[in-house]
Amino acid sequence: MASSGAEHLRFTGHRSFAHRLVLSTLTGRPVHISKIRSTSPTNPGLAPHEISFLRLLEAVTNGSTMQISYTGATMTYHPGLITGAAEGIGANGDVVEHSLPDSCTRGVTYFLLPICLLAPFSKAHMNVRFSGPGVITSATETGDVSVDTFRTAILPLFGLFGIPPARIELRILQRSCAGPGGRGGGGVVELRFASQVRLPKTLHLNRTPGRVKRIRGVAYSTGVSASNNGRMIHAAREILNPFIPDIHVAAQYDTAPLVEQGKDGQKKRKGIGFGMSLVAESTIPGIIYSADIPSPPEGGVVPEDLGKRCAYQLLEAIEQGGCASSVSASTMLTLMAMGSEDVGRLRLSRSVLATEEIVGLARDLKTFGASSWGFRDVDDDDSDDVIVSVKGYGVGNVGRKVA
Repeated sequence: MASSGAEHLRFTGHRSFAHRLVLSTLTGRPVHISKIRSTSPTNPGLAPHEISFLRLLEAVTNGSTMQISYTGATMTYHPGLITGAAEGIGANGDVVEHSLPDSCTRGVTYFLLPICLLAPFSKAHMNVRFSGPGVITSATETGDVSVDTFRTAILPLFGLFGIPPARIELRILQRSCAGPGGRGGGGVVELRFASQVRLPKTLHLNRTPGRVKRIRGVAYSTGVSASNNGRMIHAAREILNPFIPDIHVAAQYDTAPLVEQGKDGQKKRKGIGFGMSLVAESTIPGIIYSADIPSPPEGGVVPEDLGKRCAYQLLEAIEQGGCASSVSASTMLTLMAMGSEDVGRLRLSRSVLATEEIVGLARDLKTFGASSWGFRDVDDDDSDDVIVSVKGYGVGNVGRKVA
């Protein structure tokens, strides 16, 4: 934990809010964030999902302190030790119960991704259960991927860093889509992350991406007709079948969750909708492309259109190339920067590297003391990819006992 007299790193705005707090916790550097939606006339300061994330961060760490201004537009955060589910209760520990408010407009993966970045450096196992009227398991219009894409396109990548994915389990106990206005859902998701390491391994993934060997996916319906799954799958296969024969898309149907409404205690079904998640795996281990499309909360989209859009989105992700898609690039680059003090290499397409998220991540890592990235064009004449060289920061797991 950083000492109380350490100088704060200063940031402005609400962009990359959760990721900056993760980097602060991993490096032990306190942060001061100002001008959080200060120009908003109706909703200045921290949003409900950001306040909920602060509470989650406080639950899985020991000694973290935070101060928030009256308007919520300014806050300071002093990181503590990452303890996981429980401190001193044994190897398995207990499950941290975290409830999301009904006003939450972000998908549950907004919380899962930062927790999985902290979990390898935790003292105990990171077991967290997300429940409440605000849990959205589908993809959202705010840019969050579904839990299916997170489980199949992001969690397996931890194995590239010496973090066994076999000891990482993501259980979807109740599915839900975004409710009216994109708020609330009522799902239940449980994460069990039992892969704690001393230091992530150095990654060298700068080879040719290879060819796609198979496509897997999930079509899900919540509270609507289960026939929507078959219609989405059929439409997607019409687009993908000419390219590859090994395609399997599972159909998942759940009833809509009951969510309590109002002071009278009455309950109504919420989180109704459908969607599709597709994942393409390359012949090179660790190279995964994904696509994710949910139905809009206001409706008006037929399943056939949604299935076609998801298939085309997957083809666009494959066409971009590189060894990491826009969905997983920030996670891989963060783990590379936090790994052993050696130079790792990752091949990315220019379209992924030039996104606002990746450029902002490079700036934030530099602010927290990590080394600058190096860039080199790929030697292939027919490729426009770039090799990104990242030197590890050497963040170790100070809480893990020596075996």
